[in-house]
Amino acid sequence: MKNSQRSHYALLSGLLFSFFYTWSSAFSLISLWLSQKVGLKGTETGLFFSAVALTALCAQPLYGFIQDKLGLRKNLLWFLGFLLLISGPFFIFVFASLLKISILSGAVAGGLYVGATFFAGIGALESYTERVSRILGFEFGKARMWGSLGWAVATFFAGMLFNINPNLNFWMASCSAAIFLLLLWQLREVKTDALSQLEYGKSSTLTLSDAMTLFRLPRFWALIVFVTGVSVYNVYDQQFPVYFASLFSDVRHGNEMYGFLNSFQVFLEAGGMFLAPFVVNKIGAKNGLLLSGTIMALRVFGSGLAADAVTISCMKLLHAVELPILLIAMFKYITTRFDPRLSATLYLVGFQFITQVCASVLSPLAGHGYDLLGFADTYMIMGMLVLVLTLVSVFLLTGEKSQAPPSPASKNMLLNKSEMV
Repeated sequence: MKNSQRSHYALLSGLLFSFFYTWSSAFSLISLWLSQKVGLKGTETGLFFSAVALTALCAQPLYGFIQDKLGLRKNLLWFLGFLLLISGPFFIFVFASLLKISILSGAVAGGLYVGATFFAGIGALESYTERVSRILGFEFGKARMWGSLGWAVATFFAGMLFNINPNLNFWMASCSAAIFLLLLWQLREVKTDALSQLEYGKSSTLTLSDAMTLFRLPRFWALIVFVTGVSVYNVYDQQFPVYFASLFSDVRHGNEMYGFLNSFQVFLEAGGMFLAPFVVNKIGAKNGLLLSGTIMALRVFGSGLAADAVTISCMKLLHAVELPILLIAMFKYITTRFDPRLSATLYLVGFQFITQVCASVLSPLAGHGYDLLGFADTYMIMGMLVLVLTLVSVFLLTGEKSQAPPSPASKNMLLNKSEMV
């Protein structure tokens, strides 16, 4: 690695680690906190998650277009860093107080903050990292791996800290956010040469009409169909800790064991992030997406059939295989089938935005299903939805295209032309 490449890889990996550590500390056990400490029922918790999804779906297109316009500038990341920093005080003093006054006002306020900070913010950070990785020449998955490790480290302690005092997790989130801001201050903006602008496009020339043309492309809507199916994983994960803890005779022990399980899963996920680029490069972006959808359907179906904590733990661990392949294949798909200058918009709209649209609709329905049918039967319905849309996507997604890399001679010719302009 060159010095610039090594420095950016290390700092971006640190940013992803601290972002996910903050996110996990504040949010990984939020359903347990709402259920056991605040006293919300499944339907009321679903209302909160729906507000999160609605906020995220409004913020994601905005974040995507802003980041594409900014290119490699860090303005949006600074804003996200500030939101991360106030996570501890927000959850302890604002969110908790509002929920005691009114479930609706608390759900709206919590949804606004969580959706804008974490669910929309991660897309901006991931797309920024992916763009830098393309220009400097390192695999996005190897940097994203550190985000999974950050989540794993936080969740390892989250269950124990929750049993001592849930507020400790929220304060740990703010401490991690302070590290995020320090690393961001040290990160230098990448200086792109003329060749990079020719290959990746000049982001400052993007207009809103460029982004809107995506909605006229059939291949964009084909991607939306696939994402609608895999978006179920967000809804599945929302109240899973409640179901998992209920399988234990002592709920406190269940809380702690879930923290260990989630931590182990994300450690495995980090290894998956390292290996996923090799798998996706071998089978292609389309097949990578379809493989992740198939694994997801198996995981959700299996959770509905599981009758004990060991079996359902095995199903949960499949997430460590599914998510790395999904993320790597998604970025490779959108940067080879669409204009790479719009990678942030495509990722935040085509993937993250649609995921939140579906979650905003499905979260209250899933919460009602948990109360009415139970977790197992609701999981079976979710699994069927994932399977059907994955099968449809076999015919809709665009196949691989042979794209020979430009030769050194052609690169030099392009560079000379750019210098003459």
